[in-house]
Amino acid sequence: MTAVILAAVVGALFALGTFLLLRRDLIRVVWGLAIISQAANVYLLAMGGLADASADSVPILAGHGEHVPQTADPLVQALVLTAIVIGFGMTAFALVLSYRVYEEHDTLDVSELGDRDR
Repeated sequence: MTAVILAAVVGALFALGTFLLLRRDLIRVVWGLAIISQAANVYLLAMGGLADASADSVPILAGHGEHVPQTADPLVQALVLTAIVIGFGMTAFALVLSYRVYEEHDTLDVSELGDRDR
């Protein structure tokens, strides 16, 4: 049941991101890219899954006896955390660039920006 919910969430995030990416407003395009990157992060976390842990694989669990709880793969979590930070920085940079485009051209409509002569 949890896998179905995660698949639906990832699919909905990718669908929403694609929908926003195809809009004419530049801000919506930027938010579409941000949502697609977060959907990829959720997908990676969902595929990381849970695994049976042992004291050999997770050293901090060495003193818990035989009953060691399931743990998630820490490598996937570290990679996704790095991707979240980089994605946040790129989204902020893209929003600043969008503001600069608005100051220069007085519009954020992508089709109007593409039709302008230099």
